[in-house]
Amino acid sequence: MKKLKPNHIPAKGWKGGFLNKHPKAKYPDPDLKGIGLTQNLDNIGKLTRQQRVLWPEFTWETRKGKKDPKRCFQMFAPDISRIGYDNTGQSWSVICPQQGVYLPGFGTMNVEVTVTKQGGWVDETNKSMAVDMVVKPKIWFSPSAHQSSLGQILWALFDLNYIGFGFPSEKDKAITLNTFRTDAEKTTIINIRDGLFMNSELPHFTLHPEAWNHANVEVEIGDIDVADHPIVAEFNNLVMKAFNIASGNMLQKGNILAWNVWFDAPSKVDRSEWINHADVWRRSIDVDHCSPDGNSKPARYANGQPFSVEQELIDEVINDIIKFIKKHLP
Repeated sequence: MKKLKPNHIPAKGWKGGFLNKHPKAKYPDPDLKGIGLTQNLDNIGKLTRQQRVLWPEFTWETRKGKKDPKRCFQMFAPDISRIGYDNTGQSWSVICPQQGVYLPGFGTMNVEVTVTKQGGWVDETNKSMAVDMVVKPKIWFSPSAHQSSLGQILWALFDLNYIGFGFPSEKDKAITLNTFRTDAEKTTIINIRDGLFMNSELPHFTLHPEAWNHANVEVEIGDIDVADHPIVAEFNNLVMKAFNIASGNMLQKGNILAWNVWFDAPSKVDRSEWINHADVWRRSIDVDHCSPDGNSKPARYANGQPFSVEQELIDEVINDIIKFIKKHLP
C-alpha cells in the first residue's frame, strides 16, 4: 500500500477569472444558479486541476434525539474525495467518499456517496470555493459477505430461489438513499462551502493545520428508495438496520452527516486516473477490505473514547437475518 505525500505547493498553470463572470456566485452568500449543474462524469475532458481531500473528517450523532446524542468523529481514508476544475476555476467533477463497514459474523457492506450532478467554482488565489451537487448514497455487499457462513447461506437462498430480483449484491443493484440540504428538506442540492462544520467545537484530533485549504459539507439523510419486489424491500430494510448498527447510525433517517474536507495543495489532473479512481477503491475494499492510499481511522467520541458496537445489537440483527432466511426458505 503506497503512502500519499501531500502537495504543499500548488502546481503551475492556475489562471482564474471564472468567478469574475459570475458576481452573484461570490461570498458572503454564493448563488450558483447562474452557473447551473452538469452531469458529474460528462466533462472529465475539461479537468486540468484538482484538490485532493487527504484528511476527510466525518461527524454524526450516534443517538440522534437523545439527551446525550453521543456525537462521533471519524477520519475516512485519505484521497477518498476530490474536486476537479479547469484553469479558470470552473468545477466540472467531484469524487465523493467510499467506505467499507464490517458487521461481525456476516461480512462487509460498501457505502458510496455517488455524485450525480455538480456545478460551482474554485478560487486558488483566495483559497476559496463554492460548489453545489446532487448526491445519492448507495449501499451494497462486498464479496466478503459470501465468506461468512451466514452470508453463504443467504446468497445461496437468493441464487436458488430469487435470482434476478435485485438483491444488493453489487453496485448496480445497490440500496439507494435520498439526501437533502439540512436547512430545507425538499432541496436535494447539497453545498460545499468555505469554513468548518462545528468550527470552534471540534476536537483537536480532527484538525489538520498542515492542510492547504478546507471546506465543509452537510447532508440530511432521507428514506431509502423502495425496491420493486417486496422480499427485496424487506431485506433492504434489514440491511439498513444492520448498517446503522455497525456504523453508529451514520445513515439513520433524519440524521445529519457532515464532513470537513481538508485539502492538500492543487495539483494537475491525470484524467485516466480520475475516471478509474472509484473502480480502484472498490476493488481494494472488495478484495482486502483496505483503502488503496491508507485506511480510515477508528470512529471515536470527542473525548477520544473509541466508538464500539454493543454485542447485543449485533446479535439482534444477526438473529433478524436468520429469521429472514428461515421465513423465505422454500
